[in-house]
Amino acid sequence: MRNRILALAAVFALAACGTSQEPQEAAPGTPTKLTVWIMDGSITEELLKKFETEYEAAHQGIDLDIQIQQWDGIGERVTAALASTDAPDVIEVGNTQVAQYSASGGVTDLTGKVAELKGEDWVPGLAQPGNIDGRQYGIPWYAANRVVVYNKELFAKAGIKKLPTTRDEWLEVTKKLNKDGVQGIYLTGQTWYALAGFIWDEGGDLAVQEGGRWKGALDTPQALAGMDFYKRLQALGKGPKDSDEANPPQHEVFAQGKVAQIIAVPGAAARVLEVDASLKDKIGFFPIPGKTADKPGTVFTGGSDLIIPAASQHQEEAYELVKTLAGEEFQKEFAKTMSYVPNRTSLASVLDGDEGTAAMAKGAANGRATPNTPNWAAVEATAVIKQYMTAVLTGGDPAAEAKKVSESITTTLNSGS
Repeated sequence: MRNRILALAAVFALAACGTSQEPQEAAPGTPTKLTVWIMDGSITEELLKKFETEYEAAHQGIDLDIQIQQWDGIGERVTAALASTDAPDVIEVGNTQVAQYSASGGVTDLTGKVAELKGEDWVPGLAQPGNIDGRQYGIPWYAANRVVVYNKELFAKAGIKKLPTTRDEWLEVTKKLNKDGVQGIYLTGQTWYALAGFIWDEGGDLAVQEGGRWKGALDTPQALAGMDFYKRLQALGKGPKDSDEANPPQHEVFAQGKVAQIIAVPGAAARVLEVDASLKDKIGFFPIPGKTADKPGTVFTGGSDLIIPAASQHQEEAYELVKTLAGEEFQKEFAKTMSYVPNRTSLASVLDGDEGTAAMAKGAANGRATPNTPNWAAVEATAVIKQYMTAVLTGGDPAAEAKKVSESITTTLNSGS
């Protein structure tokens, strides 16, 4: 769900997509290679390898080249790929990015396939961002929202028997955990989706629409209160103030056994176990606490879509792959493995009894989305909110920094209008 459009996109086109300007024809009898970009953290290596093996066995003549992409800087890589003549065949993108990518004209219109893909059963909040002006460009893959992933053993050692249900309780619990070499929470300085939730809890927003124009709103009293809570919580751990949760990957930090909590999707637990399987029975989940116990904290409800670049030389084969990834059989296994919400409402029961998903479902009841404008992707691209957070956490004046970032967001959201 993050991207950064740079003027050097053409350079990335060479790095990400190859230097050839004309598609190379395969020799007779050579398998058709489908290049697939999957985002880091979306799926375990084990499940991905299993899928690749089974898919190639069931589709003779297809060779899947699955390439894991980092979220940091993905915007310019996808933008460059869509503009190239040597694009990947299928790309996973954050659902809020579809509008930006489709505007380039480089994404295949899959409206005619919606019925075959059981689009009437798609989770509404996941399907909508992929539909631009009545045309379906993004095919829903999974939905998720963040929860608190915690180490049960560290909670027990600290004498904590009751999970926090309010922000104040959360701060107190985290302070108790923050001793004897344990970080009460590992929260980086740029985990802006968490900040958004705290701002929404205070009654603020990232941006608001006034008189047909958008206005950045991080300088409102409500948004500043959300940032203040973030600062207090972040100070109870040793997370870097100048990077996000991917740098370093927070699941790897948690897996070292000295971090009591992280804010992540439940599927992060599967990534933790890839690093240290011995933590299997020590991982728990609870909803991000809200201001009062009667309602959990507000969370961003996001997910990923699958798109097919118009420049793909294998449109039919790419669609068949998307159809399988978005199909019932894989969706069930995917959701169970990663604790994701599947893309179809009829499949929701597949996760009954799962602790992580139960926590996620409670949070989802108070879910929100980023401002509903295609230009929001450009705000994410500039990383101005991350920069604002780092500035405040490193001693900058909150009000002054908030005013600057709000002005920047206002300019970006109204560009071209």
